[in-house]
Amino acid sequence: MDRLARIMAIDYGDARTGVAVSDESATLTGDAWVIQSRKMNDVAQNIISEAQSRNVACIIVGHPKNMDGSLGARAEKSTQLAALLRSLCDIEIKLWDERLTTKSAHQVLTNSGKFGKKRKNTIDAVAASLILEGYLGSL
Repeated sequence: MDRLARIMAIDYGDARTGVAVSDESATLTGDAWVIQSRKMNDVAQNIISEAQSRNVACIIVGHPKNMDGSLGARAEKSTQLAALLRSLCDIEIKLWDERLTTKSAHQVLTNSGKFGKKRKNTIDAVAASLILEGYLGSL
């Protein structure tokens, strides 16, 4: 992977999908936002469009394993999204263990005083940022 290419992280959800993108050096989390859609194909197309326009070399899809390491329904949906992305583009796609990411995102928002609608509209973007930070830290 080119070290001057961005990395994108995805927190896939039923109604909202969090997306975060690193800086060009793939060392810091940059932009984060939410895709509002219940349709996996629409989410995938949006992710690919953003990834291509931002020179993303790798997409990290959060893979929410259970605490015992087993895979549940959410993990299966993330696996399906990763497979769909692989079928639609040539960008490297990786699954990343994201246990406790949403819980951590709630804590971040609580600590920053975000509640109610503001919290609902940003939780997935914060979770995607935490997934990205975890992945970048592993490099």
